[in-house]
Amino acid sequence: MPSPQHDTLNLMFRNRPELAVEMLRDHLGVEVPGGLPVQVVGNELNDRLSKDRYADTVITVGPRHAPEHAIIVEIQQKKDEEKRKQIPRYAATLWLQLDCPVTVLVICTDAGTAEWAAKPIDTKLAGYTLRCAVIGPDQIPPITDPAEAAAHPELAALSVMTHGEQPPVAEAFIAALGHLPEDHAPHYYEYAYRLASQAARLMMEKIMESASATWPVYSPFARKHYGKGLEEGRTEGRAEGEARAVLTVLQVRGVAVSDTDRARITGCTDLDRLDEWARRAVTATSTAELFIDEPERSAG
Repeated sequence: MPSPQHDTLNLMFRNRPELAVEMLRDHLGVEVPGGLPVQVVGNELNDRLSKDRYADTVITVGPRHAPEHAIIVEIQQKKDEEKRKQIPRYAATLWLQLDCPVTVLVICTDAGTAEWAAKPIDTKLAGYTLRCAVIGPDQIPPITDPAEAAAHPELAALSVMTHGEQPPVAEAFIAALGHLPEDHAPHYYEYAYRLASQAARLMMEKIMESASATWPVYSPFARKHYGKGLEEGRTEGRAEGEARAVLTVLQVRGVAVSDTDRARITGCTDLDRLDEWARRAVTATSTAELFIDEPERSAG
């Protein structure tokens, strides 16, 4: 089963597929056509009728009906020889489907796995050896400039993942949140928090604790550790903030929310219930897990 870190990395590329192009072009020197639309497409890469194969994320560059380049993004957290055997099939199948250059971008969370993933992959097809483009900790720079972190928030979140135990990295990321649009900052906070090591999370907490009392509360994590913002204003305002936090966490984690469930969450004014939903949202895989042991009716 994919880990929360795997899902978070995958979600970052799906939410902003341009990130794959930037990582290839700016950090690995791979030539990818510029000035063209970039979009996520279906990730089903079946090469035989009896086999269902799904890459983590598939991105195309150029017109959807006639792309000029395709990128397969694979999140690799450990050495997995069985998965490694499938990657050349993904690339070959996508090339057959789209008839354009295909690059496989592998994101690794540790240096050992990155070194392993960078080795050429031989196949049984004569002359076909695949070499993936690999991003590991060594290819992710420590970002210590808040302006740079604000300009490249995904890269800053990745920097927290790999270098977050260094105070300047965590400080730059937290400072950058204040320069992001209000509706964007919560997403990047969740990305970084879920990607970070326990030590890096503690570092972020210490920075937040020393921040001003007006520091925005972006997530259930922040509310739990810092308790700022929820006691401000009227009960109605606090409930609205709690409801937005629940929906933000679900969205960042890729959990589908129906119109009925959204109305149930936003219409609730019970702060204790909203707080419970917020805590469940951190690990829930469906909205049903939020409402477990509750009657099937509108909350409030």
